[in-house]
Amino acid sequence: MFQDVDFTYRPIGLLRSPYSRRIDAPHQSTITEGTHTGELAVATLELQDWLDEETIRDLSGFDRLWLIFAFHLSEGWRSSVKPPRGGPRRGVLATRSPHRPNSIGLSAVSLVKVEGKTLHLRGVDLLDGTPVLDIKPYVPYADAFPDSKAGWIDELDEKVGRYFAPGPRKPR
Repeated sequence: MFQDVDFTYRPIGLLRSPYSRRIDAPHQSTITEGTHTGELAVATLELQDWLDEETIRDLSGFDRLWLIFAFHLSEGWRSSVKPPRGGPRRGVLATRSPHRPNSIGLSAVSLVKVEGKTLHLRGVDLLDGTPVLDIKPYVPYADAFPDSKAGWIDELDEKVGRYFAPGPRKPR
């Protein structure tokens, strides 16, 4: 039996990235073709004052991190969405759309260095000012499943290419 429970989260920091508008950011952090520079974006995440450096001790040995964040500019959600790579509308939970029942996201980024309470990151797909709720280290043996099937995305990859992703859209 489900209870109707609300959760409240306090961001651990705000991400600073070169992307101020959604149309400027890549759809995935590793797909940069069509972005302004065509390179992996560099960003910083500074921990909030209520957290101390002890919270990120030992993080500098990791190459990649998972950022759990809030889609703070999302304006509601829809049951189905049209993926940017094309094809028919899909159930929102079968996509990575920001228009979700709970506006939270997950992004794998590269950790460049830790400097005090600031994390220097590369390969972000998040907008400037995105509230980060949590960080988890990327652990290859537990987080990578290269032989996993990806449903409708595998079918689309056969048609348009595995790494095809549209660049940023032009303003409407």
